[in-house]
Amino acid sequence: MGCVNAPSTSNGKLNVVSTVAPIVNIIYNIAGNSVDLAGIIPEGTDSHTFEPAPADAIKIARADIIFVNGLDLETLTTKLAQANKKSRAEIFALGELTLKPEQYVFDFSFPKDKGHPNPHLWMNPLLALRYAEIVTDALARRDATHATVYQTNLDQFRARILALDNAIAQAMRTIPDSQRKLLTYHDSFAYFAQRYPIQVIGAIQPADFSEPSPRDLANLIAQIRATGVPAIFGSEVFPSKVLEQIGREANGRYVDALRDDELPGKPGDIQHSYFGMLVEDVKIIVEALGGNAAALNAFNVANIPGSDRDVNYGR
Repeated sequence: MGCVNAPSTSNGKLNVVSTVAPIVNIIYNIAGNSVDLAGIIPEGTDSHTFEPAPADAIKIARADIIFVNGLDLETLTTKLAQANKKSRAEIFALGELTLKPEQYVFDFSFPKDKGHPNPHLWMNPLLALRYAEIVTDALARRDATHATVYQTNLDQFRARILALDNAIAQAMRTIPDSQRKLLTYHDSFAYFAQRYPIQVIGAIQPADFSEPSPRDLANLIAQIRATGVPAIFGSEVFPSKVLEQIGREANGRYVDALRDDELPGKPGDIQHSYFGMLVEDVKIIVEALGGNAAALNAFNVANIPGSDRDVNYGR
């Protein structure tokens, strides 16, 4: 798609575009309503295979700043941004600005021989905090008028992230040692598992995002039986017909409600936040593996600036 010429909005605000909902929400927690913020990839959509529409090129052409995750998560959207951005617009690949290549994780869904590292850094809240710091610096440099707002929101975001990190660690430690094993449909928790006491023992979805083959299924069932995994975790974004079969044949429970790029509830709901997504995921994991998630019950999942009902999450 060729370049699109479109004017910025005339309200004096920075026009900011991003991709997946958790990153859009992290930006919202820093910027609030001081910028015009829009997502490209709709919630509940597979970000790895999402193909942007012509209307997305128009959003990008109006943007002053474009935040992507990078690490080959949203390749088509990034290419569209590079082709259609204004001359003064900036693109920030948050994942690539957060980790060095030697820190990238490769796994079943993202094998090293394919050359695409696991991109789900935001599932580790301390890495999400780094995203927020990069966003704050980028916004403040382009919009000094609201620099104090961005910094104040970052300070509050940091305090909330550190509290969340502590609550997650407490909850995860309640899982019996022998049951701290995570088998998911899609490899989304690699960086989460680096931070907390749980072992990712594999994933069901192959690297090409297809359904597993009969041989893959047989190997997975044997692995589950051998390791004694009490639960298998699926995703709301990646519905799979094989999860129930695997759980039944491996004598394990299957839970298909985890999220990695979809926020719970709807825009404007208190739980519709990055915080709400992580709290919900951790509660599901901890309780399914025999732990107690009470440490998360009192955590405030609301956005720092308040309701996000005016943010366009790729709708």
